[in-house]
Amino acid sequence: MEKMVERFIKYVKVNTQSKEDSETFPSTSNQLILANMVASDLKEIGLNPYVSEFGYVYALIPKNVQGDFPSVGFLAHLDTSPEVSSESISPKIIRNYNGEDIELNEEEHIILSPTKFPHLKEYIGHDLIVTNGKTLLGADDKAGVVEIIEAIDEVLHSNVKHGDIYICFTPDEEIGRGVDKIDLERFKPNFAFTLDGEGLGVFEFENFNAASLKYTINGINTHPGSAKNAMKNSIKIATEVISLFPQLESPEATTNYEGFFHFYEIEGSVEKTKIKAIIRDHDRNRFARRKILAENIANFINDKYGEGTIKIDLHDQYYNMREVIEKHPEILEITKKAFEKVEVEFKTRPIRGGTDGARLTYMGIPTPNIFSGGSNYHSVYEFASVQAMEKSRDVIKQIIRLIVEN
Repeated sequence: MEKMVERFIKYVKVNTQSKEDSETFPSTSNQLILANMVASDLKEIGLNPYVSEFGYVYALIPKNVQGDFPSVGFLAHLDTSPEVSSESISPKIIRNYNGEDIELNEEEHIILSPTKFPHLKEYIGHDLIVTNGKTLLGADDKAGVVEIIEAIDEVLHSNVKHGDIYICFTPDEEIGRGVDKIDLERFKPNFAFTLDGEGLGVFEFENFNAASLKYTINGINTHPGSAKNAMKNSIKIATEVISLFPQLESPEATTNYEGFFHFYEIEGSVEKTKIKAIIRDHDRNRFARRKILAENIANFINDKYGEGTIKIDLHDQYYNMREVIEKHPEILEITKKAFEKVEVEFKTRPIRGGTDGARLTYMGIPTPNIFSGGSNYHSVYEFASVQAMEKSRDVIKQIIRLIVEN
């Protein structure tokens, strides 16, 4: 346990926050620093990793048994969310959590409380790694990175029979670029798993269909004293655009399989305003209708204020992997058995987001998602359970065993 915690804390202290508008790949240089650090640790456990110029870490563990067994892959991402600071992460460990409030930051009175986060009660008796209330933790997804390394280390040094095992650690997953430059000659398993899920015992094989939506609104600026019938205020038009979307179809008003429009950034002046949003829905037909609405709103604005007032940039990001993975019931069965072996309740739920696995699935490698033991991702309230991380590591080991034993 201590070795895994030590490695985890070492990794989270590297600020690998990705940056959406960066023109480099990876989007931030510290991701390459962590990639090389991870590669060094893989060498120490006996592997021969490769780090690409784009910040991907690859490794192959050749099979040690005769026979034609499916190859399996495991992935986790190196970057952390741009939404909350990753600068100077200072984790602390709460031993044998008692179910009460955890004071993350005394000075600013930032509390991790089961009143606000009822699922904390599920971790009574666990050792929790928490933040100082000023940054995220980085369990998303450095917990997954650590669990894969620890599982492979134990497999290699306990003479477990296994088929070919592929490992890949990816950059820029948080900004939707995690597999943009993946080398499918270096990572080519029959199926794979991302270790990127919240909680304990959660298995995810369905996710949103996703699209990125950007509007650029062009206005006309004049002196406000002589603006009548001349000024066209792009800021006001931007607020009108947002108001035309269903107000109850937003992240804060939806749950489970309900889709949404999420406006997450607006920047502008009278002359030009830019709006960024995402479109999400589990159902492919409803997803298509949402995109049509976004286009129709742009057309309406141009009809009302003049052609060229608004420009739309709308493109798909990923699709619901359930459509593919349901055709491979053997993956679901072997995962369920692995959960049973390590005595973890097998809980399936839809991802209200996406993973590298969603895109990989449509690139020919079915890739569902396994819990990594973290919770409250993308916030200063993020935490990880050491015991849940251990269970995730053990699930990986069992999957590797069961592929050969079955």
